[in-house]
Amino acid sequence: MQMIIGGALGRMGRELTLAAEAAGVGIACGVDVAYTGQPVGYPVVTGFEQVKETADVIVDFSRPEALPELLKLAVDNKIPVVLCATGYTDEEIAMIGEAAKHIPVLRSANMSLGVNVLCELVRMAARTLEGFDIEIVEKHHRMKVDSPSGTALMLYDAAQKEKGPETEPLYGRYGRTQKRTDGEIGIHAVRGGTVTGEHEVGFYGNGEQVVLTHRAENRALFAQGALKAARWLADKPAGLYSMRDVVLAMLG
Repeated sequence: MQMIIGGALGRMGRELTLAAEAAGVGIACGVDVAYTGQPVGYPVVTGFEQVKETADVIVDFSRPEALPELLKLAVDNKIPVVLCATGYTDEEIAMIGEAAKHIPVLRSANMSLGVNVLCELVRMAARTLEGFDIEIVEKHHRMKVDSPSGTALMLYDAAQKEKGPETEPLYGRYGRTQKRTDGEIGIHAVRGGTVTGEHEVGFYGNGEQVVLTHRAENRALFAQGALKAARWLADKPAGLYSMRDVVLAMLG
């Protein structure tokens, strides 16, 4: 398999490079706006519109700003895409949906298999723990730009789909002067130090608590998940997929 890496020189791009090399996956080209000509072992360009190489899949860990050029390259050349960036706008999400009519696109806010298993556990808990209050707390390093994390929102969506449309997110409680309502799910963000990533979903009932936690100890696990997603997606028909599809396929 040959792969194009978006954000090739960033932290996750470098992790994906190492994972691909270890797995015997070829890297046809890298794309990174910060590229200044330094050798990295494979061709690198500063924009997707400059890519001349062909590949079996594109894995993107760059920024949402690169999405239009990325999707044009992918659709024009019928290349499946794994989108690992977070912070997409509604307009950009619509662009992704349109592209998925023509090519397979897998989009996930978190490429960790463990986090996506956590999502399944959250669905199960939200479905069965009737009357329990739900709170989500996420922690990341001080350099993370978006808040709350895309993974926290993914976990909220998992719970909300089970609880129903009357459920709504509550981002922190600063200035609140009323007691907790039955329909709210609290979402809280912590930023500091070098925390790779931690997500906790708590279910608080009458006399008991169930707390589900995932801690990322290093970034390599996200690269491994992205690589697994890329291999899974490469032969799929056009459509919009997620890491949940990968996890469910593993479960049979």
